[in-house]
Amino acid sequence: MKTTRALGLTALLPVVLLLAACATTPTRPLRSEFQDIPVPKGMTYVPDRSTIIETPNVKAARFVYRGRFELESLAVVMRTGLEGSGWRHRGSTTTSVSTTNQVYEKSGNFVQVFFWEGSWYTYMEVTASQTLHAAR
Repeated sequence: MKTTRALGLTALLPVVLLLAACATTPTRPLRSEFQDIPVPKGMTYVPDRSTIIETPNVKAARFVYRGRFELESLAVVMRTGLEGSGWRHRGSTTTSVSTTNQVYEKSGNFVQVFFWEGSWYTYMEVTASQTLHAAR
């Protein structure tokens, strides 16, 4: 009986530590163009894979980051950060080849976050759009 309980506690400890680590991972704004989209510290911006497009009415961007995170942990941290910034989670998909896709909406603007694992890094692509109020 004591052995079963000890095994149960031993199996539970890594899960608790993982959740605590995810909950305490600080975030920073994505870029100055999109202040309400947080990015976990430890993720490095990859400028040669990123793009910003701006017209008088719409701003859109694709930002790519990489870091040494477990894919599932990174997805949880991003979801927590985005929901904390007022973004509504609209849906997620996960495939068997270690990719996850999340979609969020806020005031008619959308954010899609795509995660995948590379050889050395976990990558995160954030695609965002924002309707601008043109001066008349």
